[in-house]
Amino acid sequence: MAGYADMYRAAVADTAKFWLDAAAGIDWVTSPQTGLDRDNPPFYRWFPDGMMNSCYNAVDRHVAAGRGDQDAIIYDSPITGSKSRLSFSALQQQTAQFAGMLQRLGVGTGDRVIIYMPMIPQAVVAMLGCARLGAVHSVVFGGFAAAELAKRINDCTPKAIISASCGHEPGRIVE
Repeated sequence: MAGYADMYRAAVADTAKFWLDAAAGIDWVTSPQTGLDRDNPPFYRWFPDGMMNSCYNAVDRHVAAGRGDQDAIIYDSPITGSKSRLSFSALQQQTAQFAGMLQRLGVGTGDRVIIYMPMIPQAVVAMLGCARLGAVHSVVFGGFAAAELAKRINDCTPKAIISASCGHEPGRIVE
C-alpha cells in the first residue's frame, strides 16, 4: 500500500479516479464507471451509475468468504453491564429476518424508517435490515426533547418507526 503522502497526492490529483479505484474494494450489484458526477454543483453525486447494497458489504460478503463464525459485533455496555457477541452468520440471519418483517409491513426500496433505539446490537440489526431491503433509515437520538423528536419524525415521513421499550442511563431506566 502506498504511503499516506502518495495516497493524498493521488486523491488531490484526480479525486474521481482515486475514489473509483477505492470503490473496487467493495462488492457492487452494478460496478460504477463514474467516480464523481460534478454536473450539478453543489449537488455532486458519488458513483451515480453504480449500485451496491451496504448490508451485503457489511455482512454477507464476510459469510461468503468463510468468516461466518467470526465476531461481527462485540457489545459491552458500561451502563447495564451486558456483554454479548454476534457472529457474521448470526448477524446475516437476524438482518434477513428483520428485513423480512419490514417487507411484510409494506416497507420497500426507498421507503424511510425511523430507528429510535438505545445503543444496543438490535439497533445495528435494524440499520442493516433496512439497508438489506433498500430502505433508508434515520436514527434519532433519545436525548431529543419531544418537540424536536416530532420535527425529525414529521420531516422524515417514515413508513415505519422502530423503537425499544426503554433506554438506560446511569442509575435509571427511561421508559
